[in-house]
Amino acid sequence: YCVEFQTQSLSPHCALETRPYARWMQYLREGHTVCVTCQAPAINARTQRCSGDGHNADGGKILHWEAVGNSLCQGTWKKIRQLEHCSCPLVHSFVFT
Repeated sequence: YCVEFQTQSLSPHCALETRPYARWMQYLREGHTVCVTCQAPAINARTQRCSGDGHNADGGKILHWEAVGNSLCQGTWKKIRQLEHCSCPLVHSFVFT
């Protein structure tokens, strides 16, 4: 499944990332909608959910995220909705780990 979030805040370290495999961090912006896919191996076999997907978060609850590969690139987002398939542009599409 896919979860759409609206980014609320992000650290300045995201924009400073220059390593080739992590340049995607430069495209993150406050207020943008991002899609995050929940799939193996991140999905919990018992609950069939990914940790941090905001399952019980509705309304205006702010959730924290951190980028894999650069723990200084982090921020907050609000869950918009859960979908069967993601529909965000590639630069705004991510995977739970």
